Amino acid sequence: MLKLSLPQAYAGENSPLQQQTILVLGDSISAGYGMDKQQGWVALLEMTLTQEYPQYSLINASISGETTSGGANRLKSILTKHQPSLVILELGGNDGLRGTPIKLITKNLTSMIKLSHESGAKVLLLGMRIPPNYGQGYSELFANQYQQLATKHNVALVTFLLEGIAGQTGMMQADGIHPTQNAQPKMMKSVWLALKPLL
Repeated sequence: MLKLSLPQAYAGENSPLQQQTILVLGDSISAGYGMDKQQGWVALLEMTLTQEYPQYSLINASISGETTSGGANRLKSILTKHQPSLVILELGGNDGLRGTPIKLITKNLTSMIKLSHESGAKVLLLGMRIPPNYGQGYSELFANQYQQLATKHNVALVTFLLEGIAGQTGMMQADGIHPTQNAQPKMMKSVWLALKPLL
């Protein structure tokens, strides 16, 4: 009888029964463009999880150049394969830089949020902004959609992943679009503050 009770007695946070997966679906910002991937914010987040929440594993399905349409097309199969309990969505920047209609970007992000929820996963949405030279009206609509989606679908939000980074000396690569290695800890901290309450 004692042996039968042991699995329950030791079913702590490191038990295989408690293992959970976090999925990051993003673009070059999350894929670690221009640097060793182990220096990127996703890798730094994985290290933090290992130390503080070892029952969570992390899958980075980010691809440089990814759009919301591409992410929406890929997500269902990724959810089926990995069955994450939490999905971090970092998409939209490439759409914005291409001048994609806001309605289409919002539609794709909505689809990914709904797919994640339907699979039983919580969602953390990482907001992005684009330079004002795309037109103030478009830039504002682009930025505001993240807050609107978070409110409508009751998901956690990092308002702007590059807050305090974009435009700052030493924080952006020469292209002015991708953050440097120096910016990665700051990005990870912003995500971590929003993610931790969901764990």
